[in-house]
Amino acid sequence: MSYVKSVLQPGETIRFATDIHWMVYIPGFLLLLVAIAIYFVGSGLTTGEVRFVVQILAGLVFLAAAVWLFLGWFKRLTTEVAVTDKRIIYKRGFISRYTIEMHLDKVESVDVDQSILGRIFGYGDIIIRGVGASLEPLRNIESPIEFRSHVTAP
Repeated sequence: MSYVKSVLQPGETIRFATDIHWMVYIPGFLLLLVAIAIYFVGSGLTTGEVRFVVQILAGLVFLAAAVWLFLGWFKRLTTEVAVTDKRIIYKRGFISRYTIEMHLDKVESVDVDQSILGRIFGYGDIIIRGVGASLEPLRNIESPIEFRSHVTAP
């Protein structure tokens, strides 16, 4: 059961739920392409010792790419963002958990920060300002404009 569903109060319903955007995988994929390029360049070398060193380097870069991809997947898996009819719920973490909940009547504004790529691919950072406090920026959130609409809708 997801964290958001487990903390819903009686009669509370989820208006909108979203995730971290899939763009967190891009650095790992780029590093994977670099590893593949290094491997094929190294395979084309004629000297056995140099080829072996380059292939070891390709293996290390591949391992780094795999770790980066795993961390992106794990971040997406362990982060939940939702708007209910009463509050905003944000949770991240697996063993150590960090959660923020803010009642909708305490929200003053919802700021959306999108780069050009964010506009094209549909992700951005969200900053929620509340009475007396504000949430830390929620980074790389899918559909930030739709999220804002659900928070500000009456």
